[in-house]
Amino acid sequence: MAFRGQHEHSLDSKDRLTVPSKFRDGLAEGVVLSKGPDACLWMMTDKAFQTLEDEYIKPHSPFGADARRLRRVFNSTADESQLDSAGRVRVPKHLVEEAGLDGACMVVGAGDYIEIWNAEAWKREEEDLKGAFTEIAENLSGAPG
Repeated sequence: MAFRGQHEHSLDSKDRLTVPSKFRDGLAEGVVLSKGPDACLWMMTDKAFQTLEDEYIKPHSPFGADARRLRRVFNSTADESQLDSAGRVRVPKHLVEEAGLDGACMVVGAGDYIEIWNAEAWKREEEDLKGAFTEIAENLSGAPG
């Protein structure tokens, strides 16, 4: 399942986030929440999390400092969970603080995973993306400049 679109939600008093209904089927087997490389959280299936680890982290030798540091961040911030009967997932306190999830949150589809942003941080990111979209697409096109 590809996760697409953006939805505004808020954490409740127990730090639970209501997952958009169109995303729930893809997360029925459980979710992994972790710190993303940007100012957001990543939410994905266990299978997607394992694929990221297998393809992008495990190939690097644990004898390299950057590889060890990436493994630490990737795995130490990860939390496995399940959606409850109301389609909510509890966000651990350390991840709430990491992403500054106070008040409104944006749940953003990113294809294989979902990003969870503080609404104001997402607004700034979205503005930056709008201004840089053409350049990013060109840089990643593989076409000669």
